[in-house]
Amino acid sequence: MSQETVPELAREEIKREAVRRATERARIARWDLDVAVFLFVVLIIVIILLFQGIGLEIVALVAIFGLTMVWVVGWRRGRQLYRSFYNEEFVRLERELNAEEEREKREKREKRVEKTIEETIEETVQRALRERLK
Repeated sequence: MSQETVPELAREEIKREAVRRATERARIARWDLDVAVFLFVVLIIVIILLFQGIGLEIVALVAIFGLTMVWVVGWRRGRQLYRSFYNEEFVRLERELNAEEEREKREKREKRVEKTIEETIEETVQRALRERLK
């Protein structure tokens, strides 16, 4: 696998994870307090119309219109939330990936330094032994 495909695969994985998390968060937040209040308003209007003796056909149309509006508002809100959550998740996951890559680079550098120190110590010990044996 070449060096270019690893970041591309990681980026694709980040996109999939961002989509999954954003979808989940948007689904949860779609039905907020505004939508619930609107539903109660529709219910109150329907009850008032029924008590006023308005025909069932008109009351049914008002109820259907109200429920349709609730669904449309919830759907639009879900889409807006999805976009913002997707952007948040994508940025956060990219930041995590970059932090992980930096940590791996730092660990590699530390191992190289340790190896260099070990080699230097080993060379010093060997030189001292050679001098002692002379």
